[in-house]
Amino acid sequence: MNKRLTLFCLFSAALAGGVCAQQRQAVSSAQNPQSAQPNPSFQASFLPDAAMYPSDQQIDGMTLSIWGQNPQSAFALGLINGSTGESSGLSIGLINYAESYSGVHWSFVNCAEKDFAGWQGGPIFLVFSAVNYAGGYMRGFQTGVVNLAGKFSGFQIGLVNYAQYADPGIQIGLINVIAQNSGWFTNCPEELAPGMVLVNWRF
Repeated sequence: MNKRLTLFCLFSAALAGGVCAQQRQAVSSAQNPQSAQPNPSFQASFLPDAAMYPSDQQIDGMTLSIWGQNPQSAFALGLINGSTGESSGLSIGLINYAESYSGVHWSFVNCAEKDFAGWQGGPIFLVFSAVNYAGGYMRGFQTGVVNLAGKFSGFQIGLVNYAQYADPGIQIGLINVIAQNSGWFTNCPEELAPGMVLVNWRF
């Protein structure tokens, strides 16, 4: 009888200790978000709402998608790759779109709603995309048939290049427009012209 009572007491103490430890861990995770579970390292997605993890879950690692959309710091491979928030990595597909992105967008159509830092290019001759767009500040390289940027610092290379502002920037292509440039050759060599063939710049 004494042995059974002793075993029961030991079991009860161990159970109580485990419950207390779980409670302490839950409180610690709530007080210190850094100690919470790490972000998933892999995402598979058929559609943004038909995926392993919800579309608002941060992914740190790799995503494979027909059409995926997450905030991420990852290698994204899919037909349509969507990156929300402040995302980064390498996205390869037919269409890439993002809010703000740092890294490489490589597809036929690359679109960043806000800022982009890195390279927007694609599979045409392994360098060019059909269209590259950055609505905010583009820092780096755009290589496409059509390149569009609100403001860019770097290079645009394509048939048609357009930027509202450049600081500094060089355009090489058939049609090159930097709307910020004040006149044709009036401030050369700091800036060339609002619109030029073959090459245009602003330093």
